[in-house]
Amino acid sequence: MQARTLYDKIIDAHTVRRLDDRNGPGAEILLYIDRTVLNEYTSPQAFSGLREAGRPVWRPRAALGVVDHVNPTAARRVAAMPDAGGARQVAYFSENCRDFGIELLDVLHPLQGIEHVVAPELGFILPGMVVAAGDSHTTTYGALGALGFGIGTSDIEHYLATQTLVYRRMRTLRVVLDGLLPPGVAAKDVVMALIRRIGADGATGFSVEFAGDGIAALGVEARMTICNMAVECGARGVVMVPDEAVVAYLQGKPRVPQGALWQAAAACWQTLRSDPDAVFDREVRLAAGEIEPMITWGTSPDQAAPIGGHVPDPDGEADAGRRRDMARALAYMDLAPGLALEAIPIQRAFIGSCTNARLSDLREAAAILRGRRIAAGVRGMVVPGSSSVRRAAEAEGLDRIFREAGFEWRQSGCSLCLAMNDDVLAPGERCASSTNRNFEGRQGTGGRTHLMSPAMVAAAAVAGHLTDVRRLGRER
Repeated sequence: MQARTLYDKIIDAHTVRRLDDRNGPGAEILLYIDRTVLNEYTSPQAFSGLREAGRPVWRPRAALGVVDHVNPTAARRVAAMPDAGGARQVAYFSENCRDFGIELLDVLHPLQGIEHVVAPELGFILPGMVVAAGDSHTTTYGALGALGFGIGTSDIEHYLATQTLVYRRMRTLRVVLDGLLPPGVAAKDVVMALIRRIGADGATGFSVEFAGDGIAALGVEARMTICNMAVECGARGVVMVPDEAVVAYLQGKPRVPQGALWQAAAACWQTLRSDPDAVFDREVRLAAGEIEPMITWGTSPDQAAPIGGHVPDPDGEADAGRRRDMARALAYMDLAPGLALEAIPIQRAFIGSCTNARLSDLREAAAILRGRRIAAGVRGMVVPGSSSVRRAAEAEGLDRIFREAGFEWRQSGCSLCLAMNDDVLAPGERCASSTNRNFEGRQGTGGRTHLMSPAMVAAAAVAGHLTDVRRLGRER
């Protein structure tokens, strides 16, 4: 039998029928989808289509509904939405989940949170699964050895009605992280370094497998950060080997198999890996020891640089299209070529999102903030990724560290990641952010976003400007 990648094995196991004569990259198949996670923002049209056609949901228990995009995150949790449009979305979502028999974690549910944080912590996503959902960061689940990818509204409707999707096979890209990360360098820096290297479209048409000693040494939550942001270089699906760390992470979670089924499942999961002689269509290698803390200077995740660098000059870019994009980005960000990145002041600091709001992320930021205060003129916000993360952080006293440092300690939700609620930047405000996208207006009309790791956000908040977290670490 021909050697296969992990991606190929998962796709082959879920192929219901080939829809054309080819079976390589570009071939269309009918693909079985194991699970989905729904939210109030991307699902309404899909449910409306089902209602109009009189169709039921094929397997309601394979779907989980979560309110996370439009809900407020103020310290006191309430069911009311900040605007009428958000209230209608949440009400219709609740109605749809009730009428179609789908479990819903609404705003007041003790397990509420961001979908890509909640689903893994419940054990709802398991190795070897295919997960499709109406959010591009569904790639997060690759950290568990599942193939996840985002889909559009019409595909959500098709999935809900049939448990399948028409799917086009991807080419395969392996990204190998050689060696171990130096102190002060985080998983966020790895994926930002990759995006900077291959570009915002560098993985378009590919499913990416991350491998290497550097990946194996990371915790599962750190791996989720990498898989989550891989979509920012165009990846249409991400996988990692579900090793012993993944099995340990899943053990005991509420929705995983129990007893003998657990033993059988755990043994099976650890066979899920690419064959040693499997051939990938492309390979990229990163040297872990050469990666530094990263930040973005522009309005695309690939417009990034190590913190010790400078704002680039568009005139030095040979490609006319990229030169034009750089000039527009610098105009929007109000930055001049040659400016040291560490000289850029901030007014806001945000720790949150499906990329970096898990317990390990909060611990890393709190370690920087312990015994320190954020700079005058900086507003800091911490939005845990889920209500469960919030409770766990409070049990460890992390909330006290954040509050004593001057950060607001808020309820869970997408919050300032995409400003679909009352958490927004004012025009011209500059934010150090642990989120995944720095597009124009992403955090509020006219807001300026610099992406970085949670520890780097904490360091910037203390300094009042972008800074190297390793400098603060040496001051301890």
